[in-house]
Amino acid sequence: MASKIKPLGDRILAERLDMDEPKSAGGIIIPDTAQEKPTEGKVLAVGRGRRLENGQIMPLNVKKGDRILFSKYGGTEITVDGREYLILHEDDVIGVVS
Repeated sequence: MASKIKPLGDRILAERLDMDEPKSAGGIIIPDTAQEKPTEGKVLAVGRGRRLENGQIMPLNVKKGDRILFSKYGGTEITVDGREYLILHEDDVIGVVS
């Protein structure tokens, strides 16, 4: 479960959102191994924030429950209890979907 993982610093725990089965222009379904992974996810947990040079903590701009867009190759994939998650730095987040 994701509740077992607490991100540190400016890191974010997210889960990729499933997209519809991609099809080619001719209607052929593309197999999982050839598909690109989604770059949209849901924030499950966030760290305390980035520590500044003066020692203060700057809180993150995202919060639990946000839908985010992240860079294609950003983050570290982990598997816990058979489910895949991503741990991202805040810099890997491109935007928040409203």
